Amino acid sequence: MYNVVLYEPEIPQNTGNIMRTCAAMGWRLHLIEPLGFYMDEKHLRRAGMDYRDTLWYKVYPNWDTFRKENSGEFYYITRYGKKTPDAFAYPADRDIYLVFGKESTGIDKHILRQNLDRCVRIPMLADARSLNLSNCVALCVYEVMRQLGYPQLSRTEYLKGEDFLMTYEPEEM
Repeated sequence: MYNVVLYEPEIPQNTGNIMRTCAAMGWRLHLIEPLGFYMDEKHLRRAGMDYRDTLWYKVYPNWDTFRKENSGEFYYITRYGKKTPDAFAYPADRDIYLVFGKESTGIDKHILRQNLDRCVRIPMLADARSLNLSNCVALCVYEVMRQLGYPQLSRTEYLKGEDFLMTYEPEEM
């Protein structure tokens, strides 16, 4: 199983975008409290998180509870990492967890120090502080899926048909 972990996310719109990515890719989403937003229907709809019905997600009260309930291969995406997302050979036979930190300060530094060999940095210009969290999730999720051959993902247009453009005729104005 493939998993995205958001450690204390703060911005609901980022989490909404990440929910959409997870739903489209078939990944699970784990949210570690405290959250910077409410997970009720009203707030989720306002943040664009309308994929709750097609997404498996779970909220945990803290990091320790999350770790006790989950095992597999963990990768920590952080500006302090020394390896790039493509430097790892992601296993097809183990649960994979990509851990992302809160928008303001990232993943707790104590967690990172205990996992230095699993810290991942997304390359960018030296003076760039960071990328948007939801973009980072999409980038890293796609790298894992690329390495594994895009398992269970459609390679053709499903809703309008594989040959839609071959038969498409523009409407006259």
